[in-house]
Amino acid sequence: MSTQTSQRSNKDKVLIFDTTLRDGEQCPGATMTFDEKLEVADLLDSMGVDIIEAGFPAASDGDFESVAEIARRAKNAVIAGLSRTGLADIDRCGEAIKPARRGRIHTFISTSPLHMSVKLGMTPEQVLQSTIDAVTRARSYTDDVEWSAEDATRTEMDFMCRIVEAAIKAGATTINLPDTVGYTTPQEYQAMFETVRARVPNSDKAIFSVHCHNDLGMAVANSLAGVAGGARQIECTVNGIGERAGNASLEEIVMAVRTRGDVLPYEIGVETTMLNRASKLVAAVTSFPVQYNKAIVGRNAFAHESGIHQHGMLKSALTYEIMTPESVGVSKTSLVMGKHSGRAAFREKLKEMGYDLGENALNDAFRRFKDLADRKKIVYDEDIAALVDDEIVTANDRVRVVALTVIAGTNGPQSAALTLDIDGDKRTHQATGNGPVDAIFNAVRALVPHSATLELYQVHAVTGGTDAQAEVSVRLSEDGRSVTGKGADPDTLVASARAYVAALNKLEINRARGKAGALRAT
Repeated sequence: MSTQTSQRSNKDKVLIFDTTLRDGEQCPGATMTFDEKLEVADLLDSMGVDIIEAGFPAASDGDFESVAEIARRAKNAVIAGLSRTGLADIDRCGEAIKPARRGRIHTFISTSPLHMSVKLGMTPEQVLQSTIDAVTRARSYTDDVEWSAEDATRTEMDFMCRIVEAAIKAGATTINLPDTVGYTTPQEYQAMFETVRARVPNSDKAIFSVHCHNDLGMAVANSLAGVAGGARQIECTVNGIGERAGNASLEEIVMAVRTRGDVLPYEIGVETTMLNRASKLVAAVTSFPVQYNKAIVGRNAFAHESGIHQHGMLKSALTYEIMTPESVGVSKTSLVMGKHSGRAAFREKLKEMGYDLGENALNDAFRRFKDLADRKKIVYDEDIAALVDDEIVTANDRVRVVALTVIAGTNGPQSAALTLDIDGDKRTHQATGNGPVDAIFNAVRALVPHSATLELYQVHAVTGGTDAQAEVSVRLSEDGRSVTGKGADPDTLVASARAYVAALNKLEINRARGKAGALRAT
């Protein structure tokens, strides 16, 4: 055993509870398909996340099925399902996690005066009894029960201590005190945990957990402050996605503890070299791009443009980098593949980057890679990631782009001839528009009629240079639902067509879910 491992083994273990598939998916437009959820869950499980909150089983049949399937597949992580305190919710959750080697029911209820009176219309005594009933019922399914006090940071301390004591007495093994609305500060949050743990007689019989939202930009700082106050579980999401301003970012928490072990003396079991891969996968399946200057996994996290910074980096990377790119799964070498690279080298490269594709997916990705290498002078790691992520996301789409020819220039109108594969049937349409992108989208609308509204069209270059791949994001809204589609290609117009079609495919999934829900309601 290495000295570092020996030292770390004596530190307090802090559990990582990932809620990307539940709280993260509640981010508007970030809905994932069944297969995408399984892929994200498999990666989280393999990278050492302790608990994966796989969904909200009572929310829909789709959520129930994804939680149950993730529970069946998980090899290492505890699989949790979220539940309100209603007994029917608890039962549904208990059924969903039944296939898991280790399953958890996570039940919650609001405890702040505002939430209890306005949202629930319940008295404190009713909330207390509902908590006891829910935890007791959950214990009939599993001995791993988590109870959460929604809006804990605006809850009166006397009631907080009373209900936490009751939850633990009823059988809760984890107590989560979330900053649901991102309201607290690090000093307040630490003090809250210290007070509750000191005043609740049976607090030593449960693990305390933090769950922080980022409305004031303090989610990670608050989470670490909660741990300083005695919590030993952190609830977080990949890329910090989540409702409103998002949740505490998993990668920032993990690397803060790894980098500053001198002031954060905790042990976290996540494999840090997989963080970049997890970030890219979640960004791809949710179509939520990571901001360039995002800590740890942003495109510029290890980039240095300032002359002063570059001068220091040439002498020693320690001058401006507090962690190595390799420690989070970012390769220093980006120019490694070209048009002469073979399938075996491509497969090996994908493994280095954290991808594990089946044979059919590998063949499709390799074909697109060879096409890209013929069109681009230099193929970077970022190019390959964008290409493969695009292939993964669109693998099961019912509508796919087959061919596109565009006529553009100063003399309009611009036109686009587009061929789509729709459920195996190839159809072509030529349309004009106010610019080439408008013409393409008009052609798509003619081939796939819909009433969705275009809310966002955004283009950015994956790498530098005039031959860089373009990555396009398109957001469509229909009946109050918003979805985002992504497409990547060296040709910006082709990427635009792919992104628009990707968004339409997501809308189709939403429509199917809506119809299923309506049928269940009747």
